[in-house]
Amino acid sequence: MTDTLAPTRRARGTVLAAAPLTIMAAAIIAPSLPAMREDFADTPGSGLLVRLALTVTSLAIAISAPLSGIVADRVGRRPLLLTGLGLYAVSGTAGFFVDDLYLLLITRAGLGLAVGGIMTAVSTLITDWFTGERRASFLGLQQAFASLGGVVFLPLAGLLATVSWHAPFWIYSVSAIVAVFAIVSLREPERDGPAVSGGGRLPARVVGVYVLALVVTLVFYMAPTQLPFLLQGFGSGPVVVGAVVAGSTLTGVVGALTFPRLRRRLGPTAITTVSVALMGAGWLVIGTAGTVAQVVTGLLAGGLGVGFVVPNLNLLLAESADPARRGRVLSGLVTGIFLGQFLSPLVVQPLVQGIGIADAFTWTGIALGAGAALVALLSNRNNGKEAR
Repeated sequence: MTDTLAPTRRARGTVLAAAPLTIMAAAIIAPSLPAMREDFADTPGSGLLVRLALTVTSLAIAISAPLSGIVADRVGRRPLLLTGLGLYAVSGTAGFFVDDLYLLLITRAGLGLAVGGIMTAVSTLITDWFTGERRASFLGLQQAFASLGGVVFLPLAGLLATVSWHAPFWIYSVSAIVAVFAIVSLREPERDGPAVSGGGRLPARVVGVYVLALVVTLVFYMAPTQLPFLLQGFGSGPVVVGAVVAGSTLTGVVGALTFPRLRRRLGPTAITTVSVALMGAGWLVIGTAGTVAQVVTGLLAGGLGVGFVVPNLNLLLAESADPARRGRVLSGLVTGIFLGQFLSPLVVQPLVQGIGIADAFTWTGIALGAGAALVALLSNRNNGKEAR
């Protein structure tokens, strides 16, 4: 990349400003879930449908991301980003005006289509712009800004939810501001390699990254989907719920900013193992917590793990992706992440009904810890064989 093609400071700032929109898209209504459940109590299956109002967005992202990857490679990153930002503002704020649960689910699906485009465009722009350590550093910044959006907007959503469960939907209008900056500052980057039209089988390593992303986010999304109801048992209202869930994004910022330095010292497998172990420890603390403060402590540990693992997986794919297929390869990670988010309440709900929310966190934490220990053991054994 020549200096003339390097992104301007305003362009870099615009991409970083778009990053929080992807993470906060679904979670912004988490503090409203208990009030929504009461409001829609007469709707059959409302208990599950209200949780799906949060995660159907993730399903739409997972489904649309592969198409977004094709658009990014064939049409361009900039058009995809601008379209996504516009749809985000319209479909996101639409929830303020909706009083029918099924119609709300439709608007939330539209929001997911927008996020699939935004997240794919942002990730591919970053990997187009940078290589090596600069790429690792900016991917860490991307995740940090995404997590920082949760720190800012989730407590605000909790505050607005005390007025009405509809009120937090206005937060989605910030994407219109980002769209204006994108129109002014972004240009389509030049990419090495010819455009591609064919498919081709993905390497097993790439598919493994997708599966890992799905599992990690499935577990992590227990925070916004289950914690509001666990905290209700502690007598916590929407403001506290928003602040507590935001705690996980606070340490996500720390983890993401620390990632480039960690990446220079540890390999990808070691970073993933540490990340999963942190999440396991955090969920175990939440499951055994007797106070809100202990719940916060567990969330802080889990958030730190996610802050490490997301840029790590992003970088793994960016380094293995052919420039002409980069949008498609990275869109698979988007699918894995958000499919995990969607599946979270569906997979966890039977466990919650069987043993309760607290024990669901406890046993999930134990499973994660055991998985991390097994990976560490196998990794050390393989390293020992190679040393011989």
